[in-house]
Amino acid sequence: MSEHEPFTDKDRSAVHHQLGRAPRATRAVAHRCPCGLPDVVQTNPRMEDGTPFPTMYYLTCPRAASAIGTLEADGVMRQMTQRLQEDDDLAERYRAAHEQYLATRDAIEPLGHEITAGGMPTRVKCLHVLVAHSLAAGPGINPLGDEALEMLPEWWAKGPCVDVEAPLPPPRKGRR
Repeated sequence: MSEHEPFTDKDRSAVHHQLGRAPRATRAVAHRCPCGLPDVVQTNPRMEDGTPFPTMYYLTCPRAASAIGTLEADGVMRQMTQRLQEDDDLAERYRAAHEQYLATRDAIEPLGHEITAGGMPTRVKCLHVLVAHSLAAGPGINPLGDEALEMLPEWWAKGPCVDVEAPLPPPRKGRR
């Protein structure tokens, strides 16, 4: 598994620009884009108020997120879920990704349940989560995250996705 980097004030500002809001429950940079900005952060299992956070690895790069959204719209999740029903080896490797995800999360803070993210271990519900897991954990851990990652264009090719020197966006209405 990849070593995660501390989440600095500079990273916090970059992620704020990427998300259009302040990051929540963030503990580390789990992967850096080739442009140098964070593209995946690792979150705490719980938010500051004790609510479980929905995912441990959060994709922050808007360009990568948009490209993944295109894959989802093209039916890739449905195709992958179907393959899980037909390919025992793939299903076993995907279950192992789920187990690795659980072990990593529970080493930080056990939540008392085996729910992970992205639909693991039986279906594909969110490619963003699976790609984030692949980037954070490294190749070979999440087979469907790795496949989706291979389908993506080089989102970093045009340089950084945000101007970190620009003023931070105003808070969104209705968001805490």
